[in-house]
Amino acid sequence: MKLILSFSVPLIFGLLFQQLYSMVDTIIVGHYLGVDALASVGATGSINFLINGFCIGVCSGFAIPIAQEFGAGNERNMRKFVANSVWLATFFAAVMTIVVVLLCRTILQMMRTPENIIDGSYMYIVIIFMGIPVTYLYNMTSAIIRSLGDSKTPVIFLTMAAILNIGLDLLCIIVFKWGVAGAAIATVTSQAAAGISCLLFMRKKFAILKMNREDWTRDRDFMAKLCKMGLPMGLQYSITAIGSVILQSSVNGIGSDAVAAVTAGSKLSLFLTCAYDAMGSTMATYGGQNIGAGKIDRVSQGLRSCVLIGAVYSAFALVIVLLFGKNMLLLFLDSSETAILGNALRFITTNVCFYFPLALVNIVRFLIQGMGYSVLAVFAGMFEMIARGIAGFILVPYFGFAAVGFANPLAWIFADAFLIPAYLYVHRDMERIITRRTIG
Repeated sequence: MKLILSFSVPLIFGLLFQQLYSMVDTIIVGHYLGVDALASVGATGSINFLINGFCIGVCSGFAIPIAQEFGAGNERNMRKFVANSVWLATFFAAVMTIVVVLLCRTILQMMRTPENIIDGSYMYIVIIFMGIPVTYLYNMTSAIIRSLGDSKTPVIFLTMAAILNIGLDLLCIIVFKWGVAGAAIATVTSQAAAGISCLLFMRKKFAILKMNREDWTRDRDFMAKLCKMGLPMGLQYSITAIGSVILQSSVNGIGSDAVAAVTAGSKLSLFLTCAYDAMGSTMATYGGQNIGAGKIDRVSQGLRSCVLIGAVYSAFALVIVLLFGKNMLLLFLDSSETAILGNALRFITTNVCFYFPLALVNIVRFLIQGMGYSVLAVFAGMFEMIARGIAGFILVPYFGFAAVGFANPLAWIFADAFLIPAYLYVHRDMERIITRRTIG
């Protein structure tokens, strides 16, 4: 538990600062540009998660073979995995940027984005998607640094980037009057600064990453293994996000006030759930390094410790929302917007009551991925997609906004129903593999 906490706590702060990017955007947009502008940004949340989630998942998956080779002490293969992951990330970034920028408005129209906010939504999200290369840059470099056992340095650079983002938001929105476009420009610029900082640090700090020409040679076998790990993790995020897109479309059909309420509640929820994202990233690295070292018993010990941490934090988050939830939502909304504020509070309260199932989703899913079974995570994402699809197609149209808050909890419970048996299978299979390897 001490090891997991020492690795995950810096990650939590890093993710908190990463969420600060979008929270500051939302706070400044909501207070200085109004409810329609807030809804414009919020209406892009699910499609943003769909695309950027894929980027994050791919980079996290690429880091797993790096962590495994680092745990096994094989520096040569580790460097080759790093080099080939750079080639792949560059290719994915170029293709995705071109495709999604061209399709942005079409996707927003398919999601039934209200007419009074669709232009603002398009302006915001197209700039965010033009920054896909810097999303890959930061997430790839920070994932490599973490896979080598350093979870603190990316936090430092994210802290600096978050401060930069606040300054740029105020400059672009209040001084330059660029509206929601200014919020997007500030976000992309800040993330670029964090990514470049990680790259420069990585090149200077880690002698084991000093590359020669042979290391940079593109290798089909290495790329195939990276894709085997990275693509399922990216698809897991995207499949999960498809359910969010369906749900967002249903919320869009209710109206821009409902979109604003979900936006405010979701921003607060994302801030509170950073701890679970950190636990997931920790267990992916922990699982990869221990499987690389052939220590299957430590995997189970780590799982038990992390689940206990998740349970304690879930109770803490519930208390925080019950006591301070309304005041925290006032960061994004004006107190005069009583109906929107009430719906946002109902949304976040319903979600936080089910945070422990979310803790299990992140801990177990990322541990399975770290152990090398990334494909199983895709199935977990499909269960989440099905649950959100049920909520979006059936529950929300029938029950209205009251059903929106139950969509995420339903998705988490569906995913856990698959992941817990899946972990038991993976653990038994790895025991057999490691036993055969030891005997051989």
